[in-house]
Amino acid sequence: MAIMTYKQKINLILDQANQLFLKKRFREAISFYDKILQLEPKLVNVLNNKGYALSKSGNYKEAISCYDKALQINPNDKFVLVNKISALRKVGESQTAETYCNKILKKNPDDNVVLYHKERILFSLGRYKESILCCEKILKDYPENGDVLFDKSSNLLMLGKLDDCLDLLEKAIATGKQFKLKAQKSKTFVRLNEDLRFQKLVKP
Repeated sequence: MAIMTYKQKINLILDQANQLFLKKRFREAISFYDKILQLEPKLVNVLNNKGYALSKSGNYKEAISCYDKALQINPNDKFVLVNKISALRKVGESQTAETYCNKILKKNPDDNVVLYHKERILFSLGRYKESILCCEKILKDYPENGDVLFDKSSNLLMLGKLDDCLDLLEKAIATGKQFKLKAQKSKTFVRLNEDLRFQKLVKP
């Protein structure tokens, strides 16, 4: 019987952790990631995976701590940076999250994943025109992206451009009926509850 090498043991535990993660058994996955980190505390991918599992569990501050440890080892790891941006958004640290977005976009200005985070951050900061610019960059590549169409529509509403807003909301709904429910539940669109065209668009 072959004796398992140290590296093979690490990979086996990592595989077990990742399988638990995929099954949404996040707490168990975290315990396996911790086993690896006790042996190898500077594995960036494991710190990132643990952070992501913590984030999925709602432990955003602990997740950010994991991402920070990973970024001390590799400050330019895009996967870690993006996950940290997401966690920062969840805890309301929008300006810090925007700083990280800008760090990535300086080198990769057309990174649609980061632009997506940034457009939502800018919306939360009330910078609607800038958010729209990010949406438009994404829509150049993905004109049928319902989430971005919906977000651009929300921005237009905040700028008082009702007709343009509803035109885009209609396009978003055409890509997926889930956007009807999303508009119904949106705090942004609540002001349109008496608008006849809006009512018609979101009617089940």
